[in-house]
Amino acid sequence: MEKNNIMAADSEAFAECKKLIEDCRKEAAKRLVGQTHVIDGIITALLADGHILLEGVPGLAKTLAVKTFAEIAALDFKRIQFTPDLLPADISGTLIYEQTTGHFSVRKGPVFTNIVLADEINRSPAKVQSALLEAMAEKQVTIGEETWELPKPFLVLATQNPIEQEGTYNLPEAELDRFLLKLVVGYPSAQEEAQIVKSAGHAADIPVNKVFDAKKLETCRALLEQVTCDDKIIEYIVAIIAETRPAQEKRSQGRLSVAAVKKGDVAKYITYGASPRAGIALLQCAKVRALFAGRSFVLPEDVQTAAPDVLRHRLVLSYEAAADGITADDLVARIISIVPVP
Repeated sequence: MEKNNIMAADSEAFAECKKLIEDCRKEAAKRLVGQTHVIDGIITALLADGHILLEGVPGLAKTLAVKTFAEIAALDFKRIQFTPDLLPADISGTLIYEQTTGHFSVRKGPVFTNIVLADEINRSPAKVQSALLEAMAEKQVTIGEETWELPKPFLVLATQNPIEQEGTYNLPEAELDRFLLKLVVGYPSAQEEAQIVKSAGHAADIPVNKVFDAKKLETCRALLEQVTCDDKIIEYIVAIIAETRPAQEKRSQGRLSVAAVKKGDVAKYITYGASPRAGIALLQCAKVRALFAGRSFVLPEDVQTAAPDVLRHRLVLSYEAAADGITADDLVARIISIVPVP
């Protein structure tokens, strides 16, 4: 009897979490037209305690999406405009000498908040981008000789423009790997664009209700730990990650699959594949997808849905890929079709 009560309570908790996610989507839809994928990605990152890289041309409401979600989740929000003359101290903070006391005091930077919008992150050099690495990886910042913990939750959403190359810097692979997801923001459909034009740019003035709070967020994150994943699904995730590795490396590890040989080895298009961190990220995102459906277990479809956003920024493509017009998304789709589904 007691076991049945526990199961019923768990089922109710998963249903409540699913409703919260649906309420987030509804509130975001008041301002954002056709950006469900972006909002779902931000919710995924928040629940999985990760960070997001948003890529898209200007004018696709990337900044509005981030600000809207911050309001819906009732979280503190700060925006950092990345420019070539930005300094690391402008992000993390610095020591200020106080003449009256003769001591140094700490002036915390804008990174001390819940949601950081790193706008056009690729417009600053690597030394500035690296200022985010400790914050993203360790959820802390070192200023002088002291280390300060960042507020919880802490989420970095970085945007970059894929078109302009003048005055931009490529993100280091170590930094890219710290992003849980890379979301590609595309153009709206003709019908969606008609709605956007009709709003005349006043979407940001539309009020939205707060859906999440600290308690509800912790409840959903606790549920995420209860989502079960069969060992076969784990093996499926590892097999997908292994297929992204270069052929020589896979052969040395005895991981070159028979399916890959029969259907064409995609590894010739990849110079460097995904790290083990990618497998962890894929598992976490698959669990969140299960929460979206109100389930307490992961299905292969959850892994397949999460794979493109998790892997596209973790693959370093070869010259052959550029010559043949192959993108990271093409390779992820091929890998999904190659790896046997459990």
